[in-house]
Amino acid sequence: MDFRERVDCPEVMDEPGLDTAVYQRCLHDLAAVNRVTFTHSTTLRWLARATRGLPTGAEFSVLDVAYGQGDLLRAIARFAARQGLVARLAGVDLNPRSAMAARAATPPGIQIDYFTADVFDFTPAAPPDFILTSQFTHHLSTGQIIALLRWMEQQARRGWYITDLHRHKFAYHGFPLLARLLRWHPIVRRDGAASIARAFKRRDWREMLDQAGITADIRWHIPFRYGISRLK
Repeated sequence: MDFRERVDCPEVMDEPGLDTAVYQRCLHDLAAVNRVTFTHSTTLRWLARATRGLPTGAEFSVLDVAYGQGDLLRAIARFAARQGLVARLAGVDLNPRSAMAARAATPPGIQIDYFTADVFDFTPAAPPDFILTSQFTHHLSTGQIIALLRWMEQQARRGWYITDLHRHKFAYHGFPLLARLLRWHPIVRRDGAASIARAFKRRDWREMLDQAGITADIRWHIPFRYGISRLK
C-alpha cells in the first residue's frame, strides 16, 4: 500500500446493519485500545493547559464529538474531580447505539449528556467552552473535515482539540498484531488498519486548516497520533 495519500477503506463498524451486540463489543474493545495506546493522554494534557489558572470550584463545559462508548468524557470527569473543578460534559454521536453503550458504561454519580445527532445538524443549547473529538476525523472526507473545523471554530468559546491517527506503514502493519495479541474483536483488528489507511500526515492537516481559513497548532504524539488544537 502507498501511504502518500489517504485511502477510502470501508469500515465494518460504519455499516448500519451491524448487530447491536457486536457493535457494543467493538466499542468496548475500542475503549481498551484507547487505554492501551494512551489515546486520551494528549487530550487531557491539552485540557489541563487550557484550564490552568481556574480557581477551585470553577466550571468549564466540554462537548465531545463522536463519543463512542463515552470513555473520553468519563476520563475528563475524573480529571476535573482531581483538579477540584466542575465539568459540564456532553457528547454528540450519530449512532444511537453509542448512546446506549455510553450510558451503560457511565457509573452513577457522573453526569454526562449523551446526544444522538449528526454533528453538522447539531447546535449546542449553549456554546461549550471546549469542543473535543478523538479518532473521528478519519471517517470523514476532506470537505467534511474542513466543515467540521469551521463548525468547531464557530461553536467553541475557548478552544478545540482534535486527535487522530498518523497514516504510517508501521502503524498499519503493527496494529493488527497488537489487536490479535490482546484478543480484540476481529472487526476492531480489521477496522483499525483501515482507519490508519484513512488517516493523515502533517501536510494533510496543514492543507485542510489552510482551506478552512484557521490557524492551529499541529503536534505529533506517540504512538502515531496527531493533535490539532486552538485556544482562543
